Amino acid sequence: MIRNARTGLKATLLRLSRASLGLALGAAVAVPAAAQQQSPPASKVERLNRAPVSKEPLRVTLRKPVEATLDNGLTVLILEDHRLPLVNVQFNMSGAGPLFEPPELPGLAVFTAQMLREGTKTRSSLQISQEIDQLGAAVGANAGFGSSATLLTASGLSDNFEQWFALAADLLLNATFPDEELAKLKQRALVGLRQQRSNPNFLLSERFSRMVYGMYPASVRSATAESVNSLTSERMAEWRNERYAPQNSILGIAGDVDAKTLIPKLNKWLAAWKKTSLKEELPSPPEQVKSPRIAIVDRPGSVQTDMAIGNIAIDRRSPDYYAVYVMDSVVGAGASARLFLNLRENKGYTYGVYSNFTALKYPGPWQCGGSMRSEVTGDAMTEFLAELRRIRDEKVPAAELAEKKQSIVAGFALSLEQPTTQLNFAMTRKIYGFPVNYWDVYPDKIMAVTADDIQRVAQKYIPIDSLQVVAVGDASKIRSMLEKFGAIEVWDTDGKPAAKK
Repeated sequence: MIRNARTGLKATLLRLSRASLGLALGAAVAVPAAAQQQSPPASKVERLNRAPVSKEPLRVTLRKPVEATLDNGLTVLILEDHRLPLVNVQFNMSGAGPLFEPPELPGLAVFTAQMLREGTKTRSSLQISQEIDQLGAAVGANAGFGSSATLLTASGLSDNFEQWFALAADLLLNATFPDEELAKLKQRALVGLRQQRSNPNFLLSERFSRMVYGMYPASVRSATAESVNSLTSERMAEWRNERYAPQNSILGIAGDVDAKTLIPKLNKWLAAWKKTSLKEELPSPPEQVKSPRIAIVDRPGSVQTDMAIGNIAIDRRSPDYYAVYVMDSVVGAGASARLFLNLRENKGYTYGVYSNFTALKYPGPWQCGGSMRSEVTGDAMTEFLAELRRIRDEKVPAAELAEKKQSIVAGFALSLEQPTTQLNFAMTRKIYGFPVNYWDVYPDKIMAVTADDIQRVAQKYIPIDSLQVVAVGDASKIRSMLEKFGAIEVWDTDGKPAAKK
């Protein structure tokens, strides 16, 4: 009976572990889509602003991971947490992301990561899946477009940690990229490429990325049919052997382990992963686009418009990061931000509009946007611009600024409950070379942001005279509404300039 109860507890804990796994090391841009048909009526919610708020500054001291460098140059960060019998693992391999793919082979890094689970020297794809299930583990790899790294993640129970870690290491070091499995992946990928052309969110991301990044490789948001058909097992093995370099990688481990005894084992388990001479060398960083552009991606028959507005802003190491973070929270980072209150609650144009920004090893865009009914596209554009001018021209009132800063700090404090989040913070600090106390003083840095700081970064990173605007919708319905804001270029859903009518 006791054993059954413990087994049930472990199963529950594992499900929780899987749900929490996934350490996103950058702030990815996501402009949520709104509802498809009708926008809601303006909200009648009355905000009384009576919630109790402590004005005492938050003091935190994050647990520092045990740090070691293995014989092959791999950096290891271990955060012990013995409250639950769970372990989460992440290999972050810098220099192995799509940012470094050959221009003629977009998707090489992405599909190489996906193929790691499809066969090794000693395991078939089926055997890998069965063993993962038998161990009650989760193992996967990904490399998102625009990323400089490939991630391999794994999680499971601590009592069979050595078994599932050995399996993850086998996938990392010994994947064979079998032709029969690659053929299946290609077939699925080609279907996916056709399907995404009907997805307005993809079309929006593709065109906006092309406009703000130009020739910078982060402008690529998808593989092509030609690149998928050109993939070979040999090319994937070459990419893995060349780019999965231990000296450019970080292994993060959080959970029920003993760091002192684990580090010598890691040296042994990963001895076959040999150091190389590869260094991560980023392309020259993108810069703000200097001329305004408005592009429509024509989707005939669409009843809504999906819109993105913005330009290149900062990288993650920028001293302006804190001010941009707070500015973004004021403008559109949530349901209590200005864009949402204006376009959704006051005007009723949409179910939601938001803003966000990408700050990685290279500068990414600050952008705002959302989805609205086709017939209010022009009115929505007017309100977007009004809010952007407002944050540039007017200083944020003290009460509004204090509320946003306190909300950011409170969210940060709550996130520390998860050991995987703390590991994420530790890895972020290591990747970007931040000081040891970076996260300890993070609340102070946020609270130190002033209204002058926000106005300064808004004027710098929201260039009102050179905004890049993308609208995905029915061009016959929305073009005339947007022409008053500037010259219009029209693209089709295949990513090509539309034929002039």
